[in-house]
Amino acid sequence: MARSRSGTRNRRGPRKPQRNQAASVATAVQTAEPTERGAIDIPTSITVKELAELLSVNPADVIRELIKSGIFANINQVVDRDTASLVTSELGYEVAEPVQAAAGEQNGEAPAPEATKEILFEEDDPVDLQPRAPIVTVMGHVDHGKTSLLDAIRATEVAAGERGGITQGIGASEIDHDGKRVVFLDTPGHEAFTAMRARGAKVTDIAVVVVAADDGVMPQTVEAIDHAKAAKVPIVVALNKIDKADANSDRVKTELSEHGVVIEEYGGEVPLVPVSARQRTGIDDLIETIILVADVQELKANPNRPAIGTVVDAELDKGRGSVATILIQTGTLKVSDTVVVGDTYGRVRALESSRGERITKAGPSAAVVLLGLAEVPAAGDVLRVVPDEKTARTMIEERKAQVAGRADGTGRATLEDLYRQIQAGQTKELRIILKADVQGSLGAISHALEQIATEEVRINVLHEGTGDITDNDILLASASDAIVVGFNTKLDATARRAAESEGVDVRLYDIIYKLTDDLDAALKGLLEPEVVEVVEGRAEVRQIFRVGKTAAIAGSYVTDGRIVRGGARVYRAGKVLATDRIESLRRFRDDVREVATGFECGIGLAGFNDFEEGDIIECFTQQTVSRIASA
Repeated sequence: MARSRSGTRNRRGPRKPQRNQAASVATAVQTAEPTERGAIDIPTSITVKELAELLSVNPADVIRELIKSGIFANINQVVDRDTASLVTSELGYEVAEPVQAAAGEQNGEAPAPEATKEILFEEDDPVDLQPRAPIVTVMGHVDHGKTSLLDAIRATEVAAGERGGITQGIGASEIDHDGKRVVFLDTPGHEAFTAMRARGAKVTDIAVVVVAADDGVMPQTVEAIDHAKAAKVPIVVALNKIDKADANSDRVKTELSEHGVVIEEYGGEVPLVPVSARQRTGIDDLIETIILVADVQELKANPNRPAIGTVVDAELDKGRGSVATILIQTGTLKVSDTVVVGDTYGRVRALESSRGERITKAGPSAAVVLLGLAEVPAAGDVLRVVPDEKTARTMIEERKAQVAGRADGTGRATLEDLYRQIQAGQTKELRIILKADVQGSLGAISHALEQIATEEVRINVLHEGTGDITDNDILLASASDAIVVGFNTKLDATARRAAESEGVDVRLYDIIYKLTDDLDAALKGLLEPEVVEVVEGRAEVRQIFRVGKTAAIAGSYVTDGRIVRGGARVYRAGKVLATDRIESLRRFRDDVREVATGFECGIGLAGFNDFEEGDIIECFTQQTVSRIASA
C-alpha cells in the first residue's frame, strides 16, 4: 500500500541498468539523459505506468524503487506526488516544483476522473476516511495454544451475548467488544502470513504472538517474531498457560528480550498480556490491549469507493465454481461489481457473510465469500473493483506481459547483483535468512557478519535458526527480498522447488570463512566465477545386483528430476551415507547418458557398493556461475 514519503535527497546521475532489466531501458536512458530533459513535472497523483512513461523507463524499475520504500504496487496503482518524486529522484531525474500543477487547477482544468484510478485508502481525501476494525493474525509455536486462545475469545463473546457475536466459518473470526469490532484471521500461521506478503499483500494490522508460560520461546516463536518484524507489524504477546504449576513468566520475558522483543514492563514498547485459554482468564485484557494498539495506529478506510481486498483462502467447489474468501481493506464490494483478483477476473455473482448469509455488499475489514471468478485465485492475491470487463481483461494482459518480459523471471536479490546495486545507490542493506546445523555455529557466523558490515551497506539478518532450509525460509526471503545462507545444512526438496519458483538466491557453505569471504567480496565487488552444485534428480534403490566379489549395481527407480553421470550422494533414513560419483548408468543392457523421472535404471558408483533397498541416490553436477569481478 502506498504511503507518502517527504523530504529531499541528494541528486545523483542516472543509474546503470541492473543485470535483469530489459535492453530497452538502457536505450531509453541513453536517449533521454536527465540533463537534456530538465526537471520532470510530477502531477499530484500518477499511476506507476504513467510515471514510467514520463521517465522513459521500464515500469519494473519504478516498481522496484517503490518496493525498496516498503510500497508494494502494480503498474496500475496510483501514487501521490511525494512518492513519485522520491522514485524520480532515485532514478536520477530532477523533480520540478509543483507550480504547473497549481496553475492547471487555477485555469479550471478538470482532474482525471476518479473512477479510472486505483487509489489505496491512504490517498483518499481525509474527510472521506472512517475508522475501521483492526485485522489481527495469531501466530506462535505449535502447541502453545493459538487455536485454544481463539476458541476462548469466541466462547467469551458468545457467552456475553453481544450483538454481532463471533463467526468463524470462513477463515476469519469477528468479535464485537464494547461496540468495537476486531477481526481475527484464523487461517494464516506465519507461513501463510508471509506467503501473502510475498505477493505484495499487507493484510495484518497487529500480530499476536502466543507464548506458553511453561515452555518459553521456541523455534516457531522466533520465526513468528521475525516474520512480524519483517512485515513491520506491531506485536502483542499473549503469555498463555499461566495457570500451569510450572509456568515461569520471568523466564519468558527474558527470552523475549534476547530475541529483540522488549516488553513494556522492561522499558520496551511491546505489550504482554497474561492469559489462560483453558480457564478463559485475561481474554478481555488481551482484546482491550489489541484495541488500544489499533487506536494508536488510527486505522481508517473510505467505505464510499470501489473496494480493494485480499484473498485469505480460495477453492474450487463442484457446485458453485470458484469460491474465494476475501478480506475487504478499503471501499465497499457489491454484488455485480467487476473485479480483478491476481491473474483472474469476474463479475461478483454472490456474496456471503461470515455467518453464511447472502448479502449485497461488504465494507472495510469485512470477510466475505465471493462467487463469480473465472478461476481460483491464490491466497494473498489482491482484489480490485474495476469499471468494466474490458478494463479487467486489459489489466490481466498487462500483468501477464509484465511477468513474461522479465529477463530473469523474478528480479529478486542475488549476491551477484549486490555490488551493482551498491554502486548505483540502490541498496543500503543486505538482508539474510541464516540457517545452520547447531546454535553455536549461528553465534559464530553472526559475530563474523558484524565484522564485515560496511558504512555503505549493513547486513540485516532477518531470521536465524538451526536445521534444514525449509519452504518457509524461502517464503520469508521472497517477501523480504533477502538471500538465504545455509551452513552445514541442506535444502529440502520442497524448499528447492520454492526457491526456483520464487527466484530466491540460496547459498550453502561448510566453511565459515568461505561464507564470510563471499559476503565480504560481494560488499566490495570482488566476486569471481563460482562453481556451484546443482541437484539433477533422485532415484530410489529397488534391487541390488552383485557384480564380482565387491562391486554392486543399484537397480533404481527415478523418482524426481533426472539421473545423469556426475556426483552422487547416498541417503539412508534421511542421512547422508556416502558422497561419490556415478561411474556407470544403464537402461537394461545399454549405457545411457541420462534417465528421466518414472524410468528404471542401474546405477554403479565409483567407490560405494554397500547399497540397501530403500536407499535414495541423489545425483548432482557442478556448474560455473559468472560473478562480478572488478578491481
